[in-house]
Amino acid sequence: MVVEKAPTTRRYSAEFKRDAVALYRSSGRSLREVSKELGITDMSLAAWVKEADGSSDDDQRDKETAREEAGLRKRIRELEDEIEILKRFTKYWVREGDK
Repeated sequence: MVVEKAPTTRRYSAEFKRDAVALYRSSGRSLREVSKELGITDMSLAAWVKEADGSSDDDQRDKETAREEAGLRKRIRELEDEIEILKRFTKYWVREGDK
C-alpha cells in the first residue's frame, strides 16, 4: 500500500516576499531561476511580483483620493462662505423691507 503525502502549504513572511521580489528585480534573471534558487515555485514569485506592482497602484489611488478630498473640502468651504454671504444679504434685505 502506497501512502501519498498531502501537499503542504508553506507560509512566507512579508519580509521574505519583499526580499524575493527585490532579488528578482535586481538580478536580471528569470522568474524560474530566482524561484529555484530560493526554493519556491515560480508561480509564487510571480504572484508576489504582481502583488508588489499592485501596491504601487494602491499608492497612486490613495494620492488621487487625497487630492480629490482636498478639492472637495475647499469647495465645501467656498459654499459655506457663499451661504454666509447670502444669509447676511437676506437679513439686510429683510430689515430694509420693514422700513
